[in-house]
Amino acid sequence: MLRADERAVRDGIPVTSLARTYLDLAATGERRTVQRVLERASDLQVFDLGPIRRVLARCPDHPGAPKLRAALDLYRETPAFTRSGLERRFLQVVREAGLPLPSMNRFVAGHEIDAFWEEEGFGVELDVYGTHGSRLSFEEDRVRDDELLHAGIETTRVTGPRLDREPGAVLDSLRRHLARRAGIK
Repeated sequence: MLRADERAVRDGIPVTSLARTYLDLAATGERRTVQRVLERASDLQVFDLGPIRRVLARCPDHPGAPKLRAALDLYRETPAFTRSGLERRFLQVVREAGLPLPSMNRFVAGHEIDAFWEEEGFGVELDVYGTHGSRLSFEEDRVRDDELLHAGIETTRVTGPRLDREPGAVLDSLRRHLARRAGIK
């Protein structure tokens, strides 16, 4: 069943939204065709990345999702800035899974978030004990999480050892968080 934001009516005819149409086209079309359709939408000034990201977050296992994500790579503004090996590993795991790429080291609501998905209002803090293992860091991190939550930003924490040990579980959790947050927006 299609959600309300994936449907529309044009001239009395029920149709799917552009974002859902791109996803469905990507399931059977060639990658180049998907790229051309997105380019044409951009030329016509009807290209909107937000709804496309939301439909991808809700339908991560759709047959067209990988091809549509690949076509969207052209619309990334700048490469992500990373500061550590953990951030680079995290970004690589997210990229290889075909999830939407977050902004890295982004300032939001007065705090820097390691990985941030703006459309979903969701962030990931990448932790290692060596930088967050003091009592002061522990306390500050909790205050920070609370302040971000008051600003409407949910965060979760992923440790370096967990990313190495359980990348599939981390990805599954990210997919669920992003899909849930996309449904809220």
